[in-house]
Amino acid sequence: MTLHRMKDILDDIIASKRREVEESKKFLPPKQLYSIAEKDLDVACPSMRESIMASPTGIIAEFKRKSPSKGWIKQEGRADDIPLSYQNNGAAAISILTDNKYFGGYDEHIQIARMSGVTIPILYKNFIIDEYQLFMARHAGASAVLLIAACLSVDECRTLMHTSHELGMEVLLEMHSREELDYSEQEPDMCGINNRNLGTFTTDVENSFMLCEALAQDTVKVSESGISNPETIRELRKVGFNGFLIGETFMKKEHPGRELLSFINNL
Repeated sequence: MTLHRMKDILDDIIASKRREVEESKKFLPPKQLYSIAEKDLDVACPSMRESIMASPTGIIAEFKRKSPSKGWIKQEGRADDIPLSYQNNGAAAISILTDNKYFGGYDEHIQIARMSGVTIPILYKNFIIDEYQLFMARHAGASAVLLIAACLSVDECRTLMHTSHELGMEVLLEMHSREELDYSEQEPDMCGINNRNLGTFTTDVENSFMLCEALAQDTVKVSESGISNPETIRELRKVGFNGFLIGETFMKKEHPGRELLSFINNL
């Protein structure tokens, strides 16, 4: 697939997201959302960064029902069941996809997971391009948000990171290439290296090994996507990774939580 076409796919996703956010603002005006979210600030968020550092595994287990490249992975997957099962089986944190069009997710999945008893950090995973979405994330019950370098200018990223921190949430900043590593100079709470190319959706864990050394040593580093066996985690740990975001490996099994436990036992 050409670089131009790859960029087109990401551009399509971002254009769709801008329309979606504008529609949401009509339904729930920003002023109204901000005053609702203000009340949520009384409840402190558990730190995803600290949870990863304290965890013997560093696994961020992902609730992901669908993917743009593969279609439905687990259409019947329930937010009141799988995230809690992840927590009970040793996840350091949980990532919940909240994009509907491409991933079959909803903000409500975080609220449902919290109501089911999930107390560990939850990452709000979406294509964030507007601070409005940060208030939505905070209101849903997220502890951290994903900011994707490929979707934002450096200035946009800085502003969104500042707002996230004001709302008491941490930031996992996702980068995919050497060109994007400059974004890490803003010192996010966690730096993620995505092994999945957002244009072609192909995954290659070598990306994490290649880019790790370019990140500051004291950064909390998260390798995302394409991790399907414990040996890969052992190798990634050796080069300095602390967290490991794993979704499809668990979600394509009948019992994702049990699959996580089995994976941890093999670590």
